[in-house]
Amino acid sequence: MINSWEIIKELESNNSRLFKEDIIEKNLNYKEFQEGLAMCLDPLVTFGVKQVPESEKNGNGLNWEDFKNSANLLIERESTGHAARDLIINLMNLSKEDQWNNWYRRILIKDLRCGVSEKTVNNVAKKMNLKFRVPVFSCMLAHDGAKHPKKIKGDCLVEYKYDGVRVVAIVKKNKATLYSRNGKIFNNFAHIENALSKPEYNNFVFDGEVMSDDFQALMKQVYRKSGANTEDAYLALFDMLPLKEFNEGRSKLNSLERKQELNKLSKTFGSEIKLVDYEIINFDNEQGQEKFSEMNKEALEKGFEGLMIKPSNNYYECKRSHAWLKIKPFIEVTLKVIDIQEGTGKHEGKLGAFSVEGEDDGKFFSLSVGSGLTDEQRDMYWADKDRLIGRLIEVRADAITKSIEGDHFSLRFPRFKNFRGFEKDEKI
Repeated sequence: MINSWEIIKELESNNSRLFKEDIIEKNLNYKEFQEGLAMCLDPLVTFGVKQVPESEKNGNGLNWEDFKNSANLLIERESTGHAARDLIINLMNLSKEDQWNNWYRRILIKDLRCGVSEKTVNNVAKKMNLKFRVPVFSCMLAHDGAKHPKKIKGDCLVEYKYDGVRVVAIVKKNKATLYSRNGKIFNNFAHIENALSKPEYNNFVFDGEVMSDDFQALMKQVYRKSGANTEDAYLALFDMLPLKEFNEGRSKLNSLERKQELNKLSKTFGSEIKLVDYEIINFDNEQGQEKFSEMNKEALEKGFEGLMIKPSNNYYECKRSHAWLKIKPFIEVTLKVIDIQEGTGKHEGKLGAFSVEGEDDGKFFSLSVGSGLTDEQRDMYWADKDRLIGRLIEVRADAITKSIEGDHFSLRFPRFKNFRGFEKDEKI
């Protein structure tokens, strides 16, 4: 039987995906190799150690069961601190040099260094009809709210979308581990780890963004191997749920109930942890729409990445979900229709675009608006085109731009929102 570290060296020898899958397929029924892959590639299996030395001498060899039993002491945090360090040195001294450096050590540092991920292993296991799978880390991700406007209705929690580094913190046995959205472990935020490494946070998952006054500087520090300077960073939390529910892939509490639980726990947080502010907005009434517009304007002014909309009765799901909808900050202006343009191609004989102009917030705009219209609206407005001249429409866009020709303003990616008023030039 080939040794596991020899399989790793063979996987390192060729970058071809098919080559790697073939090597894995030949060896995946080998118990030690299978269990080692799972231990290394499962993001939720951690050993609580950051420094694992390389070996420079040959021991007599360490069998898999003995290594696995010792590794479980680290996983369960029954061996920590100096005891964990001494345990690792003892395991290294017992192991053969290649066995340690190319297999056991790589498991402990959570990096096989051979171009193999959990996705690769799972694809091979599926092809082989094996029940074995490496658990895949999955947190909640948002859909683009602009593509799902019908989902934005009723009472919703609305938050400012921070421009930081997404972090999912999992606390087990008084120790917090910080993960990226893809399950990679962050090791450069020790002060945030320490702030969450408390008994009262055990078996909870905290979801948020690590923030800093200088985002670009922060990004340079995130994955540094040593000497990272992240002392000014803090964790802006927007969600939490029990670890059991996270592992099951769905929360039992809805968005508003989880916020309430997070608010209760926030009294115990230090300065390294802050809560993301939110408003509850009813999108079904005019007051709610006005509040949303105010928040959008503030998001633009304060440089937020946008807004997050979370229907209050929805649940945390470990996948991309409509329970979270992200909206980029947008500009809204009210302009007068001065001409109707016929469409071309599939829109021939229908409305192509509105020519609009007018003053809004002290700026004079002149542009064409052809996006944001349904086929039904294009037919209807073209049939009634003569009555639309002089009417006011709301236009939504990403930003205000200066026109190349003339001294007026235009809009980047303008989109038709709706008509305003029922009489010519009447604003309501």
